[in-house]
Amino acid sequence: MTSVIAELSRILSPYYSEMSLMLMATLLVVYGDVINKYIKNVLAPCHFILRVSLFVLLCAFGYGMMTLYGAPFIRHIIAFLPWQYQGLGFISAFLLLGLLAEQRRYI
Repeated sequence: MTSVIAELSRILSPYYSEMSLMLMATLLVVYGDVINKYIKNVLAPCHFILRVSLFVLLCAFGYGMMTLYGAPFIRHIIAFLPWQYQGLGFISAFLLLGLLAEQRRYI
């Protein structure tokens, strides 16, 4: 069984950077509305122009920065796993996000 998991990691290893980006994007899709709702509550007492400007900045730069810096962070976290389990770690993370999306009724 360990050899099958190690072979999976060997096959997926050239794609770990792309998989980290996909994982971060999926995470933002599933939980982006929670972030938006929090920001909406924080900005509610502010003037309309300030609210709109900060929301645009959040969407344009905030989510972009989360994606840009979050993906390498996810890759760094997966790198703590032994090399033969890293592929399984990515697959498990995607399955966990799928379960969380199902729980939030996105599927």
